Amino acid sequence: MHQEKQEAQDGRILIYEDYNIRVSSQPNVYGEKFVLRLLKKNSNIKNIFELGFPGTEENLRKSIQKKNSITIIAAPTGEGKTTTLYSIMDYLNSPEINITTIEDPVEIRIQGLNQIEIDEHKSSFSGALRTVLRQDPDIILVGEIRDTETGEIAIQAGQTGHYVLSTIHTIDSVEVITRLRKMGLSNYDISSTLATAISQRLVRRICPKCKKERKFTEEEKKMITAIGEKYNIKFDVNGTTYDTPGCKHCNNTGYYDRIGIFEVLNLSDEIKEAVMNGKSSLEIRKIALEEGYEPLAIDGIRKVINGYTTLEELNKRLLIF
Repeated sequence: MHQEKQEAQDGRILIYEDYNIRVSSQPNVYGEKFVLRLLKKNSNIKNIFELGFPGTEENLRKSIQKKNSITIIAAPTGEGKTTTLYSIMDYLNSPEINITTIEDPVEIRIQGLNQIEIDEHKSSFSGALRTVLRQDPDIILVGEIRDTETGEIAIQAGQTGHYVLSTIHTIDSVEVITRLRKMGLSNYDISSTLATAISQRLVRRICPKCKKERKFTEEEKKMITAIGEKYNIKFDVNGTTYDTPGCKHCNNTGYYDRIGIFEVLNLSDEIKEAVMNGKSSLEIRKIALEEGYEPLAIDGIRKVINGYTTLEELNKRLLIF
């Protein structure tokens, strides 16, 4: 990074053995504001189910083992999209499959993958993607769909026999369709190519060392039941949850490590037809719910009931009550 430049910059700190540190600077009226993002070097890639992905391996295969299509992971910044992508890549990786990734930057190196790092001064996602299409890949990972040009080329790649994985910044899986529309992609291109949209959030796990078991309060039972009734799902509220008093192991926070909560929208023929006809996200969501789509709140409540996190932590992420 250039000390003499008073402008927004991105850089990295590479002097530590265990961590890469991504740095973002932004000038403001008081000087410069810096944000540091920590990434453990050579950390083992977790199995997708260890991250909290719901359902069975059959559900996972239905969502990600496809051709001629795109799977997009959606979430705000810092919610673990890249980690999920790496887990999916690791799951799909095998010697007979040609997998190429285009990333900014390459955060974890995976043996057997062709990983390309974008240099903002020399290349772009769209430029690198054009080159990659001439390399006969089976699966292409595009770190992020940031603009119309990248979106269009990713769609073309999906339409010409490749399987494309990428991320986008939006609030949930149904809004992926709206976001792609706002980028200028046609309803035909979206409906013919988008196969799966996955949205996620990260919540803190309850500390295993100091957690204290207790019954749900009547107020908590009402909250959980109300969310279940909204989506026609019956939750068992007669089980237990945990208080999180805090200890030395969790630095007195009551929580240790994090787990993902997910929602998966597989685009059925009916949803594709609704997209093709320009239906709104509200109408698409209604169709999806009738077909069994479960929003983030449902997976979150299940993880509370199963003892992974608390209602309080879930509400901080989703504002469900």
